[in-house]
Amino acid sequence: MPVIAESWSPEDHWLIYLFFFAHLVLQIALAFRVIMRRRGVGESLSWILVIFVFPVIGPLSYLMLGELRIGHRRVRRFVELFPPIRAWLEETAKRLPVNWSQLGVECEPLALLSEETLGLPTQPGNHLELCEKWQDVFRRLIEDIDQAQQTCHLVFYIWHLGGATDEVAEALIRARKRGVICRVLLDALGSRTFLRSKMVERMREEGVDVHAALPGGLLRMLFVRFDLRMHRKIVVIDGKIAYTGSLNMVDPRFFKRDSGVGQWIDAMVRVKGPAVESLAVTFLADWYMETRCTLEELRHSGNVEEQPHSGECAVQVLPSGPAYRSEAIEDVLLMAVYSARRELVLTTPYFVPSESLRIALATAARRGVKVILIVPAKVDSVLVRYASQAFKGELLRAGVRIANFDGGLLHTKSVSIDGEISLFGSLNLDPRSMRLNFEISLAVYDKDFAGRLRALQQQYIDRSELMDLESWDRRPGRQRFAENCARLFGPLL
Repeated sequence: MPVIAESWSPEDHWLIYLFFFAHLVLQIALAFRVIMRRRGVGESLSWILVIFVFPVIGPLSYLMLGELRIGHRRVRRFVELFPPIRAWLEETAKRLPVNWSQLGVECEPLALLSEETLGLPTQPGNHLELCEKWQDVFRRLIEDIDQAQQTCHLVFYIWHLGGATDEVAEALIRARKRGVICRVLLDALGSRTFLRSKMVERMREEGVDVHAALPGGLLRMLFVRFDLRMHRKIVVIDGKIAYTGSLNMVDPRFFKRDSGVGQWIDAMVRVKGPAVESLAVTFLADWYMETRCTLEELRHSGNVEEQPHSGECAVQVLPSGPAYRSEAIEDVLLMAVYSARRELVLTTPYFVPSESLRIALATAARRGVKVILIVPAKVDSVLVRYASQAFKGELLRAGVRIANFDGGLLHTKSVSIDGEISLFGSLNLDPRSMRLNFEISLAVYDKDFAGRLRALQQQYIDRSELMDLESWDRRPGRQRFAENCARLFGPLL
């Protein structure tokens, strides 16, 4: 050390002082920016902690991940897309009025808030088929693709090679050979391996249009936040049949077999009726944002048509993501929780609640609502697991019943409220899903569907172990410390 110190010149010392001074100025400037952004207190404090505790890495993390930058091109495309979307919404609202007097008393206020915050109206006259097993989903999906005559539109976060997913790819190739327009939109990160595979090469050679959404790259990181992800799961066939839910294009027998969490457990709904229009428009909007197609091309080949009534379900499609107000979907979820009077059952694979959601769940339990939270006993993210555990004790003390599912990684995302209202789709109960991911959910105002969903949730409960507060309080101190540390970063997960 003395030799090194003697080799330093006075200029070297000034350079070091200058670096530390510039770094401190940057930290203060970023902290000021965090404060002025007026986000949630927990999220703001977490970012300030990261900025000051981790030299260099903290400020860089905020510059790359701290703000929602969707890119100038996407903003411009969104502005171009808004007029035709607005015209469709105005026409749809006039064409499909809802008779709220026949539905539950809490349905209309939730629907009005959802329409105000996320834009799409409630559409009556739908038939929803709840597909509880992945085998049934793939069987029905392949059958529908094989019967397609005009268009097959698919968007997924993950497409994983092997098993039933290869059969879907083959079905799309067969459809394209019949002249069907086949468009597939996949998240660039979640489907990275598949997008580089020979299967994609073959699909493209046969005319299936496969496109990566939200691509990354070092240069793009300077202008677009790279961890914004396309997390939606939507299939629309001929503009007449649609699927959505939690299942990625993966065969659970082959997907993440070495993760130690077991097979992934998912559910989907097959939709017929007017709500298919909203799912079709959501896909086309995503396709327009992520590709170079023109509005004229979408008008001629999008295949969005008025759908006849096919059942009795009133359904509201709820697309959410960075293009919307950041708290929009959380506001809908919070109102759903506060509207519960008798029972509230939630399933989610990743549970890292915001302060508002944690308080809403605890308050519901304290005012006599039977609140049941069903989560997997094991998840594939260590940090999420510890952060999630940190909240469970508070909820248990409030009276929330927490069921740890032992039959694999429970990936179904659902909420049932008083046997009258259901929320179902791709949305996790964590900050990433609420604010960073492009998600899709359905609000279903129908007692029959709520009953079927509640029966599925009961199947999950029957395969779960209910947590005991006394046993929970006896966990080791080092585990508590790790959980509380992870909780500090919960708002950023």
